[in-house]
Amino acid sequence: MNPNMLLMGAGILAGILAGFFGIGGGLIIIPFLVLILGYPQHTANGTSLVALLAPVGIFGVIEYYKAGKISPDNIKAGLIIACGMLAGVYGGSRFALLLNSSVLRKLFAIFLLLIAIRMWFSGSPGK
Repeated sequence: MNPNMLLMGAGILAGILAGFFGIGGGLIIIPFLVLILGYPQHTANGTSLVALLAPVGIFGVIEYYKAGKISPDNIKAGLIIACGMLAGVYGGSRFALLLNSSVLRKLFAIFLLLIAIRMWFSGSPGK
C-alpha cells in the first residue's frame, strides 16, 4: 500500500480518537510510525511533532464549544497548557535526542503502560 495513504489513514484515525477521547495524536501516530512503517523512535517523535504545528484540533474545539462541553475558561486553560507545552517540548526533545532509540522506545512503552494501568484502576470522577 502507498505509504502516503497509510500516513493519511493514521492521521484520520488519530483525529477521530483525538475528537472522541481528547488524546494527543502521539498515542496513535508514534506507535503507528514505529510498528507499522518502521520509523526509528526519534524520527517518529519528530514526525508526530510536525503534525502539531498546524491547529489540527480547531474543529474539535468548535464542536465541543457549540455543544456546551467547554467554556471560554476551558479554552483559556487549554491555551495555558499549550504555552507550557511550547516550553516543555523544547526541553523534552533535547533530552530525548540524548537517548538511544531503543531506550527511548522502551521508555515510551512504559509511559503508555503506566497511563493505561492508572486509567484502568482509577475511579470515575467525571460525568
